[in-house]
Amino acid sequence: MEDRKVLLSVKNLSVKFRVRGRILTAIRGISLDIYENESIAIVGESGSGKSVFTKTFAGMLDSNGFISEGQLLFDDEELADTHVALDAQAKRAIEDVRTKLNEYSKLESGAATYQKIFALEEEKRVRSGLSPEEEAQAEAEVKEFVAKRTDLFNEKQTYDPSKEKEKIRQAAKQIKEMDAQIKELQKRNEQRAKEKKAAAEHDSAYLKQYEAQMSALKAQYEKEIKGEISPEAVKRNEILAKEVYLSVGRYSFRRRRKAIAELLEALKKAMQLGVDLSNEAERNAVFDNVTFRVRYLDETADSLHGTCVINLANIKYPKDWEKIRGRRIATVFQDPMTSLNPIITIGKQITSIIKKHQDCTDVEARRRALELMHKVGIPNPEARFDDYPFQYSGGMRQRIVIAIALSCQPKILICDEPTTALDVTIQAQILRLIKDLQKEFNYTTVFITHDLGVVANIAERVAVMYAGQIVELGTVEEVFYDPRHPYTWALLSSLPQLAEKNTTLYSITGTPPSLYNNIVGDSFAPRNPYCLKIDTLLEPPMFKVSDTHYAKTWLLDERSPKIEKPEGIRNIHEKLVNAFNI
Repeated sequence: MEDRKVLLSVKNLSVKFRVRGRILTAIRGISLDIYENESIAIVGESGSGKSVFTKTFAGMLDSNGFISEGQLLFDDEELADTHVALDAQAKRAIEDVRTKLNEYSKLESGAATYQKIFALEEEKRVRSGLSPEEEAQAEAEVKEFVAKRTDLFNEKQTYDPSKEKEKIRQAAKQIKEMDAQIKELQKRNEQRAKEKKAAAEHDSAYLKQYEAQMSALKAQYEKEIKGEISPEAVKRNEILAKEVYLSVGRYSFRRRRKAIAELLEALKKAMQLGVDLSNEAERNAVFDNVTFRVRYLDETADSLHGTCVINLANIKYPKDWEKIRGRRIATVFQDPMTSLNPIITIGKQITSIIKKHQDCTDVEARRRALELMHKVGIPNPEARFDDYPFQYSGGMRQRIVIAIALSCQPKILICDEPTTALDVTIQAQILRLIKDLQKEFNYTTVFITHDLGVVANIAERVAVMYAGQIVELGTVEEVFYDPRHPYTWALLSSLPQLAEKNTTLYSITGTPPSLYNNIVGDSFAPRNPYCLKIDTLLEPPMFKVSDTHYAKTWLLDERSPKIEKPEGIRNIHEKLVNAFNI
């Protein structure tokens, strides 16, 4: 994969949902590089997090979902290329930003002293209240009670008032008791904080020492920040000012002014703390608090030119998604009727997308739509152009959805189980169509499925997901012929195509873990017949099997006992060739 460009780099991604008063974690620290023009399949049972994972980089998370941590770096040169008009208003804004940055740069000389002042203030705050450890413990105790109270309340809502009145009364009584316990716990923590504050206020020796140290540090700080800034800082700030304007130039006037103010505040804070703004990663992190950073490249008399660092996990301007979703990242869903409007003609649904994302006339949009309909295998597209979705079969509707997805020639096509709702003969046709069109349009396919037969026929690489994590990653050959994770063993063992005559078809015992429960150790441990003691205590790291093959299991640790994979999948090459023709 070294010769391929990384199109999307997922780094330590975590996704959470707000559900019934709880914060539930659906994706837990996924890191994955997706390459240009490749086919990668994401497999796992229902509820493993496959669809949620891909929705994050399509900007389609439900309203109660959010990315709590991580990055989604999308490398699209055309989309990243940014030009902003350098008119009189822009020049005034850039000059104003540059002047303020030069003033803020004086703070960099006193960064070390400022950090000492900050540390001294933090020490006093800790002495005057609960320590960070005590606060965390107190908060955890309250959260535990609140979680139990929420679960009980949700359970109470399921009781039948006509038949389970006693259960409702008991639940209401317990909820009332829990409310009292929560209040008592909060009151106790507040009292402890007040006692520590009172003790600190009466510690005259410490206060005298604190005032002396603080006065000396502030005097030193004031002296340090009165000097002149270096020529290097002046030159850097000139570029920074242009990057600030490049980063917000696409916004409306009011939003642009607000974003500039927020970026200036973020840069001022960074300079106070001594952040190395000449470091690309550090500068990106400062900008990420407000918007994408656009790195300055060059300029003409009337235009600034830069390239954008696109972090899909940090999009704060909704209109940015209009340039990405559909145009750069498109999705084909499981049921085509959930994607098509039943009261609008097929032709109009395709042309409306083309006109939205591409500057063309109605005549040109119709020509492109007919060409796409022909490419996806719609017979006599001119006659079917004005038909409605109900006049198409399931397979034909799915072909139209693929045509719509490809209408803007996206870089990534997400296929979310696109063949599940179709019969077997049509499934093969749709898979062949997706594969053939990929060769023509050069897009990357991210295929979500629980059907390993589909994986064998369409993917180059496979990411096996379980409980919101990637537990095994490798090429199709590595994952099928040399699987290393017990969950992958179980998935392969349960393939009907590999079952022998007069034998019982293997099934995985139990169910995936509930998001309401905290996961300790290996998430697959409760269902793993090869579970080790350490699996119940510590989460395994991702072990490297080869340059392209990784698995997240303690069985790969050199200290673990050597366990062979199940007998049914030890020599499956011939079976797989016969079953899936791979």
